[in-house]
Amino acid sequence: MFKRGWLPLVGFLVVLTFVLGACAPPPLAEPLIIGTTDKVTVLDPAQSYDFHTWEIFYNVMDNLLVYDPGTTELKPGLAEALPEVSADGLEYTFKLREGLKFPDGTPVNSEAVKWSIDRSVRLEGDPNWLVTSFLDHVEVIDDLTFKIVLLEPVGFIPYVMVNPPWAPISPNCYSADKFDEDSTCGGHGPYKIVRWERDVELELEANPDYYGDPPKWPSIIVKYFADATTMRLALENGEIDVAWKTLLPTDYIDLAANPDLKIIEGPGAYIRYICINVTSPPFDNKLVRQAIAYAIDRDDISETVFLGTHAPLYSMVPMGMMSHIDAYPERDLEKARELLTEAGYSEDNPLVMDLWWTPTHYGDTEADVATLLKGHLEETGMIQVSLQSAEWATYIDNLGPGIMPVFLLGWYPDYLDPDNYQWTWAESDAADDIGIFYSSAEMDDLLHRARVSTDMEERVSLYEASQRLYAEDMPTIPFTQGSLYVVTQKNVTGVTLAPYMLFPYFLLSK
Repeated sequence: MFKRGWLPLVGFLVVLTFVLGACAPPPLAEPLIIGTTDKVTVLDPAQSYDFHTWEIFYNVMDNLLVYDPGTTELKPGLAEALPEVSADGLEYTFKLREGLKFPDGTPVNSEAVKWSIDRSVRLEGDPNWLVTSFLDHVEVIDDLTFKIVLLEPVGFIPYVMVNPPWAPISPNCYSADKFDEDSTCGGHGPYKIVRWERDVELELEANPDYYGDPPKWPSIIVKYFADATTMRLALENGEIDVAWKTLLPTDYIDLAANPDLKIIEGPGAYIRYICINVTSPPFDNKLVRQAIAYAIDRDDISETVFLGTHAPLYSMVPMGMMSHIDAYPERDLEKARELLTEAGYSEDNPLVMDLWWTPTHYGDTEADVATLLKGHLEETGMIQVSLQSAEWATYIDNLGPGIMPVFLLGWYPDYLDPDNYQWTWAESDAADDIGIFYSSAEMDDLLHRARVSTDMEERVSLYEASQRLYAEDMPTIPFTQGSLYVVTQKNVTGVTLAPYMLFPYFLLSK
C-alpha cells in the first residue's frame, strides 16, 4: 500500500520515463542484405565499366539527370531542372541545386562538375568514350551554372549523361591524375559507402545530406557469393533478404514453390552474342561467319540452358526497342553446310576452330552455353570446335590485341537507344575496342547519320538499314535476350526493375 506522499513522485517518474522514451532515438534497423554473384571491379567512375559497379554508383552517386525509378524517363538529379538546350543542339546549360555537398564536405558546384568530367577525359579509362565521343568542353558560368558543349548535336545525349563517367565527384577525395581503384568516396547520392571488403561485403548507409527522399531502409549490405548455389542456400536459410544477379534458371523454377519467397520478373535489355574477329583467317571469309550463324540453335539455348528466362534474339538491337527487326536467319543446317562447302570445307576437311568463353562473369550457366554452341556447330559435320576459357580480367585484356578469333560476350545498355547496340560493334573505330575489327564505310555513314538526326522516322529507317547490313556481314551473332529476375524474402518490398537494369536499393524495405 502506497503512502499518500509517494504518489506525486510515482507520477513524476512515469511522466519522466515516457518523455525520455519519446526523445530517445529508435534502435537502428538491421541491415537489409542483398546477395549477388557479381563483383565490383574498380570503384572509380572514370575507369569502371561493368554493370554491378555502375549499380553501386547508381545508389551512391547521383548524376545531373537520373532515371525516374522503374521507367525510362529522365528527371532532374543534382541539377535543379532539365537543361536548357541551344537552338543548334550543341549546348546544354544546367543549374545545380543549392547547398549540396559530397560525403567529405566538399560543395557540389560547377567547378566540381567540370573537374570530374575533365578528369574522365584526361585519364582515358575504359568508359572514356562515353564522354569523349560527344563532348567538346565544359564551361563554368557561375558557382551553380555551367554549360556542356557537344562536338555535334546528339538527340539522345541526356541518356548518355546519366552514366558514371559524367558524374560529379569530389576533387578533394579522388586523385586528379590516377584511378582510385578502391575508393569509397562515392558522390552525392541516397547512400554513402561506409565499409568495403573486396569480394566479401560492401556496406551502405543512408546519406543524411541527400537532397531527395531518404532511402526506405537506412542500411544496406551487398554480400558477394562465389556461385549461385551458395547464394541460393543463403537465401533459403534467411541469411540474405534479396538474391540478385544471378541464380541459375532452375533456381527460379524451384524457388517459385517456396511460400516464404517472392520472385519478381522485369523487362531486360540484356543480350548475349558471339563475337568474331573478321581480320583473323578463316573468319575473314564472310561465308564462314554466315555458316556459324545458320548453325546455332537459339531455341535450344533459350530452353535448355536458360529454361525460358531468355528469349531467342535475331538482332543486335533488343526486342522492344525502337527500330528492332529480326535481321538474322533462323537455324538451317543445310544452308550452313552449303556455305561451308563454298568456303572450301568438307567432312574430310573440316573447319577447325576455338570458341572462347569466360567461366564466372556471366554466371554458372556459361559453361553450358559454350558446350551447347559447340554441339550446334559440330552438328554440321564440317566444323570441329575446341573450347577455350579465361577469367574475366584476362578475357577483356584479350579483346584489343585480337587474341580470341571467336568468343562469347554479353551486353547491358550504357544508354537506352539503338545507337548503343549498333555503334559499339559496327562503327569502325569502336569495333576495334571490342576485338572484332569490323569496318564498313557504308555502315559508318548509316550510324553517323542516325546519331545526329532529330527526325524519329529517319532514325528508325537508318537503324533498320544498319541491322540488315550488319546481319549480312555478321561480325557478331546475337542468340538470346534475358529478362531480369529478383528473389526476395516474403517481407521485402520496393523491388523496382526497369530496362536500364540498375537496381535501386534505396526503394527497398522490409
